[in-house]
Amino acid sequence: MNDRMTTPWGAYALTRFPEDPRDRLRAWDASDAYLLRHLAASGTPLTGTVVILGDRWGALTTALAAHRPTQITDSFLAHEATRANLRRNGVDSDSVRLLTTRDAPPDRIDVLLVRVPKSLALLEDQLHRLAPAVHEGTVIVGTGMVKEIHTSTLKLFERILGPTRTSLAEQKARLIFCTPDAGRERGANPWPYRYQLPGDIGPLSGRTVTNHAGVFCADRLDIGTRFFLRHLPHDRGAERIVDLGCGNGIVGLAAALAHPEAEVLFVDESYQAVASAEATYRENADGAAKFRVGDGLAGVPDGSVDLVLNNPPFHSHQATTDATARRMFTGARRALRPGGELWVIGNRHLGYHVTLRRLFGACELVASDAKFVVLKAVKR
Repeated sequence: MNDRMTTPWGAYALTRFPEDPRDRLRAWDASDAYLLRHLAASGTPLTGTVVILGDRWGALTTALAAHRPTQITDSFLAHEATRANLRRNGVDSDSVRLLTTRDAPPDRIDVLLVRVPKSLALLEDQLHRLAPAVHEGTVIVGTGMVKEIHTSTLKLFERILGPTRTSLAEQKARLIFCTPDAGRERGANPWPYRYQLPGDIGPLSGRTVTNHAGVFCADRLDIGTRFFLRHLPHDRGAERIVDLGCGNGIVGLAAALAHPEAEVLFVDESYQAVASAEATYRENADGAAKFRVGDGLAGVPDGSVDLVLNNPPFHSHQATTDATARRMFTGARRALRPGGELWVIGNRHLGYHVTLRRLFGACELVASDAKFVVLKAVKR
């Protein structure tokens, strides 16, 4: 696989994070290359404060590092990939500023480059947060694959920042050009969003959930989590529990209420998700809990966990992949004590039982319906 992205400023060796020789997905795509070609061909002045929003694996940040950009992302893995790609290409990491979507953005933005995210809600939230720093001279260019840019995407730019148009497509990628209107009445940022859980899900019934933008199923309880809640273990006497890939933390909250003496660790690679989980937990429980943004169970000591609860994602942006699930399962096996249990929910067709049997030696089907399975693997 060609892992070098060619740009008007040179070629850059780029990989995703963490590196996995089995992963055939590139760390950049045609939309990244299209944006960089446009910036060079148009002579866009990359001066003042350059902000790159949503750079997925650091491709844009690495290529534009000479202009000392600020990268803003919701992804811990994107930050780690950026650092690794800067090192790989001999670029001083101090030449870029890495911020999360939870950090205060720069006070003034002169160039805003937006890699359109999969989540329209996250884009809405971030454009609202960045809008006060945009002025009438700000250059705003978005980029994405054609399948990622919809009429609703353009309407967000138009409503929050100013008049918006698109480019012709090249290699199935498209650019977005937005002319800032500093006096635009954009309304209030609707995020975070709060809602009440339904009344038929046991101890969580009627409790309030907080969702920051970009978190999966931000406006309702999704059917997979609902099914998982019905089959969670309640009699394990667990002392240390992990909600792995916690999202808004509903599963970990249920475990905390069922095991009031346990310490619960909520972990996700999304800054928005961990902020949601902490807000949800603080409103509904007062037990021992920790909240961490990170790469799965990396950093959790071997053999220190009694119970891991996991609903692994099977997409990496637009690509379908089981790489994240494999990494989560492997990390869980390492972190669990002997006799500790990993409980997983997934779509039936994903075949997680095969991976779990290979890693743990056995896998038990706890529950299933037409769409989902709940699986249990015990560390021997």
